[in-house]
Amino acid sequence: MDHQLRDRIRGAVLGQAIGDALGAPTEGMTRAAIREAHGRVTGFLSDDPAGTDDTEYAALTARILLTYGPALTAEDVSAEWERTLAHQEGGFAGGGFSEMEAIHNLARGLRAPASGGDNHELWSDGSAMRVAPIGAYCAGDPAEAARLAGIDAQVSHARDGIWCGQAIAAAVAAATATEDWRVVVDAAVAALPPDSWSARLVTRAIAIATGPGTADERYDELECRIAIFHYPWADVAPEATALAIGVFAIAEGDYVESVLGGVNIGRDADTIAAMAGAMAGALRGAASIPARWSERITELRGSCIKATAGVRLEALADEIAAAASTRMPVHAPPPPAGPASAANAASAANLASAGDPDEKGTVA
Repeated sequence: MDHQLRDRIRGAVLGQAIGDALGAPTEGMTRAAIREAHGRVTGFLSDDPAGTDDTEYAALTARILLTYGPALTAEDVSAEWERTLAHQEGGFAGGGFSEMEAIHNLARGLRAPASGGDNHELWSDGSAMRVAPIGAYCAGDPAEAARLAGIDAQVSHARDGIWCGQAIAAAVAAATATEDWRVVVDAAVAALPPDSWSARLVTRAIAIATGPGTADERYDELECRIAIFHYPWADVAPEATALAIGVFAIAEGDYVESVLGGVNIGRDADTIAAMAGAMAGALRGAASIPARWSERITELRGSCIKATAGVRLEALADEIAAAASTRMPVHAPPPPAGPASAANAASAANLASAGDPDEKGTVA
């Protein structure tokens, strides 16, 4: 097995889980509230940190993908969710609306895409939070990662909920085969429908992240111009995905700064830090993750999905790496047409000047 590929895939899987655990205590908070309560968070706030539903759903996604491979269908995902989740008694701690609605739909006999078409599922970030293993499995192939993520997402999501999952999966796949954080950002943007709410927020976030000002000033602007405070929940997929890509871009793909950027920006902080951590971990490898973090997040507890109890993250990552190495030769994606900061900043500036009715019209 290619040792570099294994390190990148470990980085994606472990990086996602550690970001999730680091961000869990600041979920739902604002940047100001985090600063008032904790200063700048630089590590675990809990004496007993653990991944949330984000990581357990990612582990379930990985297991399904390893079972079916590239021939995966929406019916396969529906059947595995129904078998694993619809008959689970207890658990589901921290489970999101979209996933719980989908499980209820599956128990009623619905299958994807009908199981993922309820109202909240149109824009929740529950798909984007769990797709890091798909990106890792499709190392070097963002288009295939987006395709498989779209199939996986249909069980619980629709529209922007699916598209954001495709963007994160594509970004992780690109990250495993490049040294340039801008290639990762471009892969995410390329996976989004150009005239979608998700694409508008993501391109705006990139423009802010790569624009002038100190990092702290850009974090403040991200919160001000991306967060959707008028909606009562913080799990909006376009918002969380845009914030994750934004903090990743401010950090230029550095693992520690990407994850801490997500933790300290608040909102759906566990999911934002998980997505940023998956991208940065895939880009920089597991070696970039501080041992003081990785040594504490090693095995899943099954608090939300009982079937994931005892899953060891490094072993799961190595299974994905073995499958990825035999799936097809890893190849680097073509270089972007131009710097991500220039192309996307111009696009975001145009969108900002034109207004963005979807931000208020679609959610309200």
